[in-house]
Amino acid sequence: MDDVLDFVDVIADSELEGAFVWFLRLVGLLAVLAGLGLWLLTDMGLLVVPLALIVVGLAVAIAPDVLLSIAELFG
Repeated sequence: MDDVLDFVDVIADSELEGAFVWFLRLVGLLAVLAGLGLWLLTDMGLLVVPLALIVVGLAVAIAPDVLLSIAELFG
């Protein structure tokens, strides 16, 4: 966990913070859309993969703001 916070602290100190956050939001949005597409457009009996994609996509879309806030508080 310390390595992740160190990495986030480096990103927060650089001027690439906004680009990094938007990149992760885009990746999260694509994962959510892929999960919804698998769930709605295919005949999958097993809903674990679409659910996992949706949950991971939401976590990736929300996590950068939370991690950068934590890095600014403790950094």
